Amino acid sequence: MAGTKKPESKKGKKDKGESGPKKAEITVMLNEQEATKIVQNSKVITVHELARQTGVKVSAANVFLKDALKKGIIKRVGGFSGHYIYQPATS
Repeated sequence: MAGTKKPESKKGKKDKGESGPKKAEITVMLNEQEATKIVQNSKVITVHELARQTGVKVSAANVFLKDALKKGIIKRVGGFSGHYIYQPATS
């Protein structure tokens, strides 16, 4: 049995020329009026809380909050290492 070879397993190997099923492109739109209303009605808000309340991805909520921070709608009042807490500027 010294001359027999085991058949190579195809598990984990893919041809580089073949592509699998195409992934769906996801577009996430955050309604700015809705998000502004949520932020203005909150004492404080985080990126994750805004994403949960608006039903969008965290990245979309983060873009909105960074833009609102530049516009002066909100101010950063706490947090660290990217996990910030925001507050409406009028409070």
